[in-house]
Amino acid sequence: MPLLGGTALTLLFGLVGPSVSSVHAQPADRSVFMEEMVVTARKREENIQDVPIQVTAFSAQAILDAGVSTTQDFVDLVPNMTLDDSFTYLNTFAVVRGVTQINNSDAPVAIVVDGVPQNNQKQFKQNLFDIERIEVLKGPQGALYGRNAIGGAVNIVTRQPTNSYEGFLGASYGNGDAIDVWGGVSGPIVRDKVLFRLAGSFKTDNGRIDNTFLDEKVDFIDHDYSIRGKLMALPTDWLTLDFRAMYNDFEAGAIYDTAVFSGDPNDFQEPTFDLPGETFGDILEITFKFDADLEFATLTGITGYTDLEEDYRGDLDFTNRIDNPGGFLGFLGPAGQGQNLDVELLSQELRLVSPDDQRLRWMFGAYYIHTDRELLTRGFVDLDGTPEQFDNPALVFLELSEDNDNDAWAIFGQIDVDVTDRLILTGALRYDRNRREQLDLNSGLVRIATFDSVQPKVTLSYHLDDEKLVYASYGRGFRSGGFNAPTIPIFRDETLDNVEAGFKSQWWDGRAIVNGAFYYSFVDDFQFFFVDAAAGAAQVISNIDQVEIFGVELEVQALVAEGLQVAAAIGTTDTEIKANTPFPTSVGDKTPRTTEWTFNLSVQYRRPITQSLAGFARVDYEHRGDRFWQVDNADVQEPLNLLNFRVGIEGEKWGLYAWGKNITDERYFTDFAPTEFTGLTVDLGFLAQPRRYGVEGLVRF
Repeated sequence: MPLLGGTALTLLFGLVGPSVSSVHAQPADRSVFMEEMVVTARKREENIQDVPIQVTAFSAQAILDAGVSTTQDFVDLVPNMTLDDSFTYLNTFAVVRGVTQINNSDAPVAIVVDGVPQNNQKQFKQNLFDIERIEVLKGPQGALYGRNAIGGAVNIVTRQPTNSYEGFLGASYGNGDAIDVWGGVSGPIVRDKVLFRLAGSFKTDNGRIDNTFLDEKVDFIDHDYSIRGKLMALPTDWLTLDFRAMYNDFEAGAIYDTAVFSGDPNDFQEPTFDLPGETFGDILEITFKFDADLEFATLTGITGYTDLEEDYRGDLDFTNRIDNPGGFLGFLGPAGQGQNLDVELLSQELRLVSPDDQRLRWMFGAYYIHTDRELLTRGFVDLDGTPEQFDNPALVFLELSEDNDNDAWAIFGQIDVDVTDRLILTGALRYDRNRREQLDLNSGLVRIATFDSVQPKVTLSYHLDDEKLVYASYGRGFRSGGFNAPTIPIFRDETLDNVEAGFKSQWWDGRAIVNGAFYYSFVDDFQFFFVDAAAGAAQVISNIDQVEIFGVELEVQALVAEGLQVAAAIGTTDTEIKANTPFPTSVGDKTPRTTEWTFNLSVQYRRPITQSLAGFARVDYEHRGDRFWQVDNADVQEPLNLLNFRVGIEGEKWGLYAWGKNITDERYFTDFAPTEFTGLTVDLGFLAQPRRYGVEGLVRF
């Protein structure tokens, strides 16, 4: 659910939103014009139309209007990007321009919250509350964001403390007895010197997906609550200190895959397993940031600490004793599985940035992160259908236990030169080095490997006039190699070279924006994921030797009439496997999880009813083309058409809304694992959420 401690005047909604310039805007004012959107995509403030990257951005008001409450919600509005739930509560697969996320490894996009990289896959899925801005950058961004920005970057900015007292409170109720509550307060402790902001959210949900064998919901959320505090100190006019802490605790359903006996990825049946799945854990994040104005440049330091735990228990054969007496692998009987994951991250970044108002602008920095990741995996005989069997040594037939240490550092820089008043040359370079060490806690075996890469980026941009920009760029992205479970071979690092040509333009006196690009990428050692049940239900990361990817993107947004805004976007992704040693027959096929094309259309209307009231209505339509689940392209999910709506009435400081998501009740899988890539006796599919609907209210004070 969206959170807003104060709202903006008006917006370029859906795909590109305006900056927030007022927290006390009248509803009637929001529909008059589209405001300038300022982003920090390149780690300095810039007008989004001056950034020679395809950036999809959302302001605080756009987040509210679109009903964005999780990362899933805004990703669904971004062309050429998907985010799919899978397996555990926090587990997702992000795919950007054909580059996919890997389970238990590095993401294909850099996720940054308030300047701090979120360096674990489990940190992408978030409840978004009290958010100022979201920026999605597509194409490799390694030169500035480093390793794992091979497909792009997501920059999330939470709202800052204020120098006057304000607060907000919201609540939502939906089918499945889904309850969300969120709120916060902000203000000065010492006016002009010490400011604070405190926000939090809580959700619970009985679920909507049935296990027809157990006769219970599998997608429940027992609880998921978060609290975030921010403290800003302004001791002098040249120094700003920011402290931030966040804690999240959750317990929810997990690994509720359907056993697809037909082998058809479009056969959407409910789960029928006999061992209920659950996920439980917590996340603690602490950050400190300082900005020091040294006149010739601004020195920024960002320190981050994260402690993340996520454990799960559930079925291993995903069937029941009646339909499949043979159980796991068809002959070992009913079985269960579980993992205990514990990750600690400590990072430090220092960055020196020149002023914006000069023809030669520069930025230099250094970055370091230490990661300690412990993972315990067990398979056990299921005698009574309870998760506690995970801890019974007499029932455990498989145990993998590992401790992974990772030390990574980088140095980076970027220079922008105004060659003329209209021509800008940008050069960026980053060197990343990543040392990984794995200890097999069962055997004592130690594996050590080092991965490094130089990631350059060169961009030439030209302003045809004040409202039109064309650009061409070359950039490289890098995703580190690493270790599978101790019994599985190492996987290699992945590099992607991207060439892109694009444009950005404003028309109709600034009431319309048209942006687009063509891109071509060549990937060495493309990383992909599968499960090998024959190797002890091991989750395996492997490499495809060579892959080519190309596509186009086009986004259009317009204020058609007063209060009526329309946005449309299309993205295509054509991937082709050129060489694949593990699966040589896949040459010529598309890479796993590829969606050929996506299309988004949003229509929004806001109109004054009285001097103090406004009516609001919005519809979002999303089309996803064929999806190819694995390297053999034998399992293809048919195209999807998803429809959301949001309608309401708004006062100066309150709003009441009705909302619906997937209102046509489209059925589909967000993950599909064929037997050829699991070793199990049946294919597995992870059902998407069915139709959801509810009401919501919020108030600001």
